[in-house]
Amino acid sequence: MVTVLSLAWQTVKARTSGFIGAFVAILCGTAIVAACGILMESGFRGGVPTQRYAAADVVVTGDRSVRPSDGDALDFEHAAEQPSIPASLVAEIAAVPGAKAVPEQTFPALVVGPGGPLAGKPSFGHNWDSAVLAPFTLKEGNAPKAGEVVLDSALAAQAGVRVGGEVRVAVRSAPVTYRLAGVAEAPGKARQASMFFSEAEATELAGRPDRVSAIGVLGADADEVEAALAGDHVTVSAGADRSAAEFDDVSQTKSILAILAGSFGGYAVLVAIFVVASTLALAVEQRRREFALLRAVGATPRQVRRLIGVETTVVSVLAGVLGSLAGIGVSLGLRAAFARIGVVPDDFALSISPIPLAAALLIGVAAARVAAWSASRRPSSINPVEALGEAAVQKRDVGKVRLAIGSVLIVLGLGATAVPLFFGGQLGAAMSVMATLVLIIGLTLTGPRVVGAAVRVIAPVLARTAGVSGYLASANVLKNSRRLAAAVTPLMLAIGFAVVNFYSQTTFTAAVQQQTERSITADHVITGVTGVPAEVVGQISGGTATSLVRTQVITATRTADSVEVQSRPANGLDPTASGMVDLGVVSGSVDDLRPGTVALSDAHASWEDKKIGDTVEFWFADGQEAKLRVVATYEHDLAFGDYVLSAADARAHTNAGMDSAVLVKSADVTALQALTSRYPGLQVTERVAAQDRSAERTQFLLNLVAVGVILGYVAISVSNTLVMSTAARRREFALLRLVGTGRRQIVRMMRTEALLTVGLAAVLGSLVAAVPLGVLAIGLIGTPLPAGPVWVYLGALAAAALLGVVSIAVSTRLSLRARPIDAIGTRE
Repeated sequence: MVTVLSLAWQTVKARTSGFIGAFVAILCGTAIVAACGILMESGFRGGVPTQRYAAADVVVTGDRSVRPSDGDALDFEHAAEQPSIPASLVAEIAAVPGAKAVPEQTFPALVVGPGGPLAGKPSFGHNWDSAVLAPFTLKEGNAPKAGEVVLDSALAAQAGVRVGGEVRVAVRSAPVTYRLAGVAEAPGKARQASMFFSEAEATELAGRPDRVSAIGVLGADADEVEAALAGDHVTVSAGADRSAAEFDDVSQTKSILAILAGSFGGYAVLVAIFVVASTLALAVEQRRREFALLRAVGATPRQVRRLIGVETTVVSVLAGVLGSLAGIGVSLGLRAAFARIGVVPDDFALSISPIPLAAALLIGVAAARVAAWSASRRPSSINPVEALGEAAVQKRDVGKVRLAIGSVLIVLGLGATAVPLFFGGQLGAAMSVMATLVLIIGLTLTGPRVVGAAVRVIAPVLARTAGVSGYLASANVLKNSRRLAAAVTPLMLAIGFAVVNFYSQTTFTAAVQQQTERSITADHVITGVTGVPAEVVGQISGGTATSLVRTQVITATRTADSVEVQSRPANGLDPTASGMVDLGVVSGSVDDLRPGTVALSDAHASWEDKKIGDTVEFWFADGQEAKLRVVATYEHDLAFGDYVLSAADARAHTNAGMDSAVLVKSADVTALQALTSRYPGLQVTERVAAQDRSAERTQFLLNLVAVGVILGYVAISVSNTLVMSTAARRREFALLRLVGTGRRQIVRMMRTEALLTVGLAAVLGSLVAAVPLGVLAIGLIGTPLPAGPVWVYLGALAAAALLGVVSIAVSTRLSLRARPIDAIGTRE
């Protein structure tokens, strides 16, 4: 083993240029995997410094993890709303020796100034007793009594009110005037605005007399509190985890990062394995003469495989260490990008430890070793007598097994493209992406056959029309279709993957917008800064109105051996909504939508085998279990989601306790404007303009960032592959020059090959994308043309063409710098 290691190290040092491609592929792949690992770890351990609970040793909140009883540890979903907990738990915690339990009420509350609600950051009301958890201390004034409020110092300054003055506060109703009893301060820079009411008033405003938002614990540790509350379905947080209990955006961010890193990391690992395998296969293929010589002088197949494996290990360990460290920078860049599009808070700190770096290193080395084993099978198994003769000529065809697997994958990919015709929504869009990946892998395996068939048609045209350079390029691609396929494949992957990921999202968004425009038939929509008080519906005269509450539900789909827990968009409507929304009702009636009932999309009802009168089980947005009776099924699931609840049920399970919007039909606009003047912060808009698409836009941008990173890696691998394959032809270029071919003719020959490479990649990449996107567009918007700007497609083609042409041109000119007589003697 020492001899093999020494030989491998000497080979790596002597053939540094030959290993650069594999080194770059492993380094970049490891960096992306390490970044995903850091993001995943941050989903469990990252966060922001706690503020409102800074003085509390432990914080007890409702458990936001929804887990079916028959699921395993990974079968869970994060509830969209923070559940409240029973107030009776205060006494249970207080029974812990030395513990002081402080209940906290938290509810949205806005200070209303002369120009409307004060904006800037989220604003919440609390009970004064919970001020000790920060701690908030009175800067001036005294604790609040009935009809009084205490503001934090920043909020009081923004409102321009002094102790003893009057301040207007809106909490789920029209603004109410309070006397400012005092001004409080807490250490540090606050992310939220806080105001405090008396205990009785805070309980009334929160609207939950027997429940509290959280319980802060002083003088006890987390283990003691967990033991006291065993079986109460609560979350006990200490240390950095307290910020997730305090800030809803931090809690959601941790969940998003964990899920995103898992899915994104899976794609990254697959792409990294694919890139590393193709790069190492190319590197090994270029050393045919070397391995042939080793076999001819007596090296056994096992020794050749071991040599390749040890060489790969040396390179992958060096690249993996550097890549893991580079992953820290990649993760910070991703965090900055996610913050810019609103996925994570600006002050969210990543948790960086050696664990994801070590895991990425192991994955990179393992992927490289597997790729090396696959690439080493052929050079290690050929007959020594045949080795030298075969080394000079490339194998003409692919293996039968590889061809069969590739053909099967192409058929499966084409079959998967039909899924959007039967299942719409995000599932259809996701299946289009998966179908594209399957098609690309299938074309990769059958690439030499596909490219060979194409060049047999194109090559004669080149030979007749492009002079000597065209003749040489034609001869090269005809005799080396495998080499051409190796260059075309990564470019095809980049084009197809980029186009499908972008246009599948834009087409889905267009379908949602299209269906929403057809489905919302109200004349006007009332929206607000933080929502619309539920009482507004009853105050609209001269027309009809209904509440619209946007929410989420969590479902569990059971198969033979697994449970899939999934969050789904849902809406809450009143029975009067039938005149203002068109759900495309298939059976039943929306008029029967009352508390305790639900309407299901027709597709979801069929999938779950539910009919009118059946009971459907799921979880509300705050994680509370629901068992509701089905009263209607409908078709317009893109606009309304798979579940439509009664507005009362949906509203009761949100922390805000308000409507997302109020739909109005045939009302006087002047009367509506007068109504909004009584509720500062409300506005009247046209029906479509009021539809909230921020979550979909954020998801779209999130996908673009994630896909952009993978495409960046693919672009590096494309350049890497093209440079390696071109640089390996130095002896070929030298021989052409020695027999009289001019330098410019070789450059033109390679330019012709480059154009042929990017042209084939553009055609195949477009075809790979066109089939899934065309079927998706037919299924979602009724036309074979996907929605979205055409310049993105043209830009993807231009970027791929520029990358391919520049990579080949640069490596060609570098290869031609050496004198032909010197280059002809260099090792392959």
